[in-house]
Amino acid sequence: MGRRLLRAAGLLGMAIATGIASSSGSLAELDLRAFRAANRDRGRPADRVFGGITELGSIWASVGAASVLAATGRRRAAARGLAAASAAWLAGQGLKKAFLRPRPYQADPEGVRRRIDPPRATSWPSSHPAVALAFVTTAGRELALSRGARSLLSALACGVGASRVYVGVHFPSDVAGGLLLGRAVADAFS
Repeated sequence: MGRRLLRAAGLLGMAIATGIASSSGSLAELDLRAFRAANRDRGRPADRVFGGITELGSIWASVGAASVLAATGRRRAAARGLAAASAAWLAGQGLKKAFLRPRPYQADPEGVRRRIDPPRATSWPSSHPAVALAFVTTAGRELALSRGARSLLSALACGVGASRVYVGVHFPSDVAGGLLLGRAVADAFS
């Protein structure tokens, strides 16, 4: 088994361990406190920024980015990036059904400021950062982008994750699990 596949398996194990650890007990309470701190009102400019970037992690944003890459002659990067994003989305949906963790606004209805329409699936893991990180990591490698450019794209995926907490639809551990899942999928595609 290749080095990246071993790392992918380890990252997937860490993601699942995050989901298990944050499902109950003191870590769940810590997760709720961290959520409340990140979800509090920071004014309209923050609402606009986080509301604006949150959907960059949707599978449809990956479809759009892949379309742009393909239209500019980078079909292999488009196909591999979209395949990784799709695999991350599918894995995330399956894990959501296994964990069935309630969304923050379901778990703590009075303490949540939800700024977007309620998503349909359960909370853990957050698929948006998983999809975004899987896409940008895989496509960035395929395009042979510089380390700095790939780091900026990874930071964008982390920003998508932070936005999911800010807009009130995910706990921080959901985002951590999603980022670990997205990186695991990207490593499996390399």
